[in-house]
Amino acid sequence: MKNKIKVIISLSFCLAMSVSCKKEYLTPIPQTSITDITSFDTPERVLNQVRSIYAALKNGNFYGGRYQVYGDIRAEEFINETTNGVTGFDVWNLNPLGTSQNSVKNLWSQAYYTINLCNLFIDGMAAKGTSVVGTTLSNNYLGEARMIRALSYYSLLQYYARPYADGNGNKPGLPLRLTGIKGSGFSDLARSTVGEVYTQILADLDYAETNLPLTNASPELNTTRAHRNTAIALKTRVYLSMQNYAAVITEGTKLVPQATAPFKATAGVADSLQPSITNIFGAAPIYNTTESIFSLPMTSTAGDNPGTQNQLGFYYVRNGASLGAAEYSMNPAGLLANTNWTATDARKVSLVYTNVSTGKKFVSKYQNASPYLDYAPVIRYAEVLLNLAEARARTIAGVDAKALALVNAVRQRSDPATTVTAANQQALIDAILLERRIEFLGEGLRNNDLMRLLQTIPAKGSVAAKAPSETGYIWPISSDELSLNRLMTDN
Repeated sequence: MKNKIKVIISLSFCLAMSVSCKKEYLTPIPQTSITDITSFDTPERVLNQVRSIYAALKNGNFYGGRYQVYGDIRAEEFINETTNGVTGFDVWNLNPLGTSQNSVKNLWSQAYYTINLCNLFIDGMAAKGTSVVGTTLSNNYLGEARMIRALSYYSLLQYYARPYADGNGNKPGLPLRLTGIKGSGFSDLARSTVGEVYTQILADLDYAETNLPLTNASPELNTTRAHRNTAIALKTRVYLSMQNYAAVITEGTKLVPQATAPFKATAGVADSLQPSITNIFGAAPIYNTTESIFSLPMTSTAGDNPGTQNQLGFYYVRNGASLGAAEYSMNPAGLLANTNWTATDARKVSLVYTNVSTGKKFVSKYQNASPYLDYAPVIRYAEVLLNLAEARARTIAGVDAKALALVNAVRQRSDPATTVTAANQQALIDAILLERRIEFLGEGLRNNDLMRLLQTIPAKGSVAAKAPSETGYIWPISSDELSLNRLMTDN
């Protein structure tokens, strides 16, 4: 049985895996001889298990690059330049139909690998770890593990299951594994419904909100390790995907209590927008600002970056001078054709690169050269603002003043000469959805937005549109899962 590519993970490797997430605070002492019996014996060994969970999450096949890339290239904003099957051509072409295709298998296996690390850690803390580190620190660590487990299950749902809106969560979801797998023979588990998986995701995030620290020890840790506001921010995303707009408002208001700008979290980490988008992305990004609620750090240490053909910069950055392979250019008929995205918008001026020899344009949010050490974004305060804006716009009749103020806070940060206006409720919703397309271009959220609204995936280039009823709207289940789990069914 293959170890990491399979769903069943050997415990010895799970608990010993110790790839760093940021050298100065996440590089563990090598403990390759530690067994499951002793891996929770000391506070440092317990912390090493937490580090290994973050390391698994930021693997190149998951949130180190591929998850975000797939979320963008499935949709309408990009044109494939290379027809390279290794770098997502099948995903862009909307035809990853085989259960054995690398995109289908690798994302599934890495997500479940991460989930299994979370489960093994939770089990280990119950058996021994809590007595070693004490209740308070144990609860903090368990909050991190459950937050990452929730994020992993949510992420799998966006590709391998029908959207919540299709049947109000009653369609087949995922095998809901909540205890650690220590060896072969424990893979058989039927699919829970989409709704049941979302219920578990929210239970994990509620636990995380209650038990995570209000803040961490530094701005860097507040960006790269979970705190209370991380869980709240992710809940706004989850509830938005369920179209539970009242809950989005409840959670979002915790981080955005003000009625008018400037908006800022007033409890826990003081999350807020940066004055310029180029503080976060571009030539000189600051990775640990209060806008970056959760990002995954990269270093040049071997094994501590996504690796070949997984990195965000590799896919999107312009060609030449080791600045990526330019696998995907921007679709001229996509956002570029929308006149509401003005020529003076900083997101277009500074974060879109034009190849003068071809005239093609590329997203240049990630401008680090090889080995592409830009932090991988997971969630930003700008998303919380727009999640809350959309929820308010959809539930409050007319043109809600706070929703309009929220979308203008994001727009005018980059385009101060433009004020978003709306004649009616639907116009406001449309303006918010457009702002999401612009603001999160290259960050992997477009697929989530299409899925949650049961919208047709638009056509681009030579690729026809894909309606929600068509084969390929969601992915097949990994052949590894189907071979190991006798109770699993394919999509």
